[in-house]
Amino acid sequence: MTTNHQAWMTRAIELAKQGLVSTRPNPAVGCVIVKDDQLIAEGWHVKAGQPHAEVVALASAGNQAQGSTVYVTLEPCSHFGKTPPCADALVAAGVKQVVVAMQDPNPLVAGQGLARLQAAGVAVEVGIEAEQAARLNQGFIKRMQSKRPFVRLKLASSVDGRTAMASGESVWITGELARTEVHKLRARHGAIITGIGTVLADDPSLNVRLPTNIQAELGLDEALCHPIRVVLDPNLSLPLDAKMLSLPGRTLVMTSQATVENNDPVVEVLLANGAEIVAVQAQEDRLDLESVLDYLAQEEQINDVMVESGAIVAGAFIEAGLVDELHWFVAPHLMGHQGKPLLMLPGLVTMQDRINLKAKSVEAVADDWHFVFEFASQ
Repeated sequence: MTTNHQAWMTRAIELAKQGLVSTRPNPAVGCVIVKDDQLIAEGWHVKAGQPHAEVVALASAGNQAQGSTVYVTLEPCSHFGKTPPCADALVAAGVKQVVVAMQDPNPLVAGQGLARLQAAGVAVEVGIEAEQAARLNQGFIKRMQSKRPFVRLKLASSVDGRTAMASGESVWITGELARTEVHKLRARHGAIITGIGTVLADDPSLNVRLPTNIQAELGLDEALCHPIRVVLDPNLSLPLDAKMLSLPGRTLVMTSQATVENNDPVVEVLLANGAEIVAVQAQEDRLDLESVLDYLAQEEQINDVMVESGAIVAGAFIEAGLVDELHWFVAPHLMGHQGKPLLMLPGLVTMQDRINLKAKSVEAVADDWHFVFEFASQ
């Protein structure tokens, strides 16, 4: 492995980041074409349905691609989807070597693209900056490997872990800049999950509200501005005047099959008011969270889900072991022990029951703090 391999792949990863929001449900991919250690061309996958990173870079390189080394963050595809196979395009261009950060976890590819290149006499090297490349597409990788989305839980509280006063009185806990970061985080996700309790208490919009310049920076268009809103509503209690029903984008109301069968008139009215009803598995008044995630991954092709909810739903996702990453925004004030708690975790009784977290990062956001944790067992 040469230092140049790492440098060029790092550049490809930076390019891939530009498509991080706009490519879903596809992975974000970057590509760099080099000859005699000089940059010839580069590109990234801009949007699902449009040419992949390799094809964009090859088009820019033209005849200079012949005899070149190509750096790509994910194994070139080998199947016909909305676009032709990238492995074939690389072979046709006469490239000498393809350096790949990681193999594609998609079963439709999974090594076949590499094999096609090697069969055509193209030298292949795999594993350069693989960890960095995998971090780019955690949701895509998880959906391909486990048929579930990557779940991020977003929390916001005072330093003493309170989200509202005991009376329910609440204002914005964090500052404006932190709230902008939350909207950027939302934009990375195909769906946002909340509970009916949060809808009844706060009437949230659960959309992405960002200045035009930041939207352009992230590659957002009107459709991508609106992750699917998912409301966990076991008894179909969603008010017809809920703000989210009048906003652009889709609202999925998840409930049980029994509730659907016993509430035909309510179902009809909700459908007429813009909601989509999805029946998932349930036990009594609790929806099966695994079924919720399975539906989103398999039926909606959602790679990344963000949970923005009250203490009960947030705690349930944690206790079920379904949270991959926890994002906690902390404001520098105290609200007192009578305030509403951040999480409800009734299964934690003894010290042995503690859930261990591993800190990934911490960042100051104006006067607030943004902590990112993963779970120590993961």
